[in-house]
Amino acid sequence: FDLAEIQSLNAHERTSDGTTVVYPSRYPLGKSQFRVPTLLEEIQLLDGLNKSRQTDTGLYIELKAPNWHLAQGQDSAAAVLDVLRETGYAERADRVFLQCFDHSTLKRLRQQFNTPLPLIQLIGENEWGEDTDSDYLEMRSPEALAEIARYADGIGPWLPHVLQPGSNGGLVPTGLVADAHKVGLLVHPYTLRQDELPEGILHLDEIHQALFIEAGADGAFTDFPDLTRRFIDELPR
Repeated sequence: FDLAEIQSLNAHERTSDGTTVVYPSRYPLGKSQFRVPTLLEEIQLLDGLNKSRQTDTGLYIELKAPNWHLAQGQDSAAAVLDVLRETGYAERADRVFLQCFDHSTLKRLRQQFNTPLPLIQLIGENEWGEDTDSDYLEMRSPEALAEIARYADGIGPWLPHVLQPGSNGGLVPTGLVADAHKVGLLVHPYTLRQDELPEGILHLDEIHQALFIEAGADGAFTDFPDLTRRFIDELPR
């Protein structure tokens, strides 16, 4: 599809079959119409909100399936950097993260494009098929983490890679955060959801406590930024 065709579509809350929402407590289906924004439009929206709310929210951009796009003749990595240059974010390492499951794309961003922006190597499960050239199980080993540290600034692992059920209940660290910190990598696990908690967990703050205090993660992807921000703000300084 070209951009005009994509923007004729209606964007809505995630569904399992087109009519049943995956998260029933979220925005109701069919109550309004939202089109798919471009990255430029999204940045313009955030810049406007930063001005009107007197905030300084940054950008955390994921490059989705870059190798597939390259096979179609579209270089999404170059395109993202073009937009960041246009909007004045290309050099703002204090306000922009770039993340991707594909290690070769992250290496291109660092070595070919020489971006100063911090890069995050996403880590999933091999069966997800995010990047057929990557072994995500091996990627969590101390040796692989040391190699990641040569081209990236941090990792974005799946939450179960960082926290596992404890023998007496609750969640306990796996050791991945500690291993990553040893080679200087940040750790930003994904995704925290109050409406999709692990078995035996009653509130998101239990995950916050295990993730930030016990495991020592540096950040997180959250679908409930208000709850995560409140937990962080209430921590003793």
